Amino acid sequence: MSLNIKPLADRVVIEPAKAETTTKGGIIIPDTAKEKPQKGTVKAVGPGKKDEPMMVQVGDTVLYGKYAGTELTVDGNDYLIMRESDIFAVV
Repeated sequence: MSLNIKPLADRVVIEPAKAETTTKGGIIIPDTAKEKPQKGTVKAVGPGKKDEPMMVQVGDTVLYGKYAGTELTVDGNDYLIMRESDIFAVV
């Protein structure tokens, strides 16, 4: 499936990882206590700014801030769109 979103400038589209449903000990986490994931996969990358090429590529797994980006839903899938500077690291 191809994502039909083309980010502008230094923005990237990220598909967040699924939230954990159980702990390592086997305890089930209720929906109200689940934490927002801070890890995801890059699905689309903009062209970058004039003198700053993009450092991330499509397919990279990245770590980002807890409240970074804007949430959007395309074809029933949830994504985040954010600036490359909101990404902390490539895993």
